[in-house]
Amino acid sequence: MDQVTEEHKTDEAMGASVDGAPEAHIEARNDLRVDGKTVRQVAAALILRGDEVLICQRRPDQPLGSKWEFPGGKMEPGETAEEALHRELKEELDIDATISSHVAHVRHNYRSGGAVDLQFFLVREYKGDVTNLIFQDVRWCPLRNLPEYDFVTADRNLVRDLAAGKLL
Repeated sequence: MDQVTEEHKTDEAMGASVDGAPEAHIEARNDLRVDGKTVRQVAAALILRGDEVLICQRRPDQPLGSKWEFPGGKMEPGETAEEALHRELKEELDIDATISSHVAHVRHNYRSGGAVDLQFFLVREYKGDVTNLIFQDVRWCPLRNLPEYDFVTADRNLVRDLAAGKLL
């Protein structure tokens, strides 16, 4: 099921981290300007292990420090969302992930005038052991417990829907 959400503005500064056509291949789009706003293109992973998903806590020295998010990051010029996500998961967690279905698409606007366009993909298979290379913390969390964590605002509606069993 594909979810498209337009969220309200927040005061949070845009972070460098972390959706809508159901097709597996999403064309490359880099930061765009829409209505005078910079829209940061980001791909993020819902890495599943049974009924748990991998969540990551940003370092305190980063924008949105100590907030939780799903692993992933900004698309580079010429990359598809899947290519960007595969690269980011290698850089952040040292895994070679098989990017699966497109799960959700979220556009979040910030009061600063910027916006983030998040594409979420399912990852059920990967090679290697998950190794925390850049985060304050990385942990497996039961889907139903996701709302207990302080997620970045752009992820909160998705977190609620995942916990309620609406997307997976």
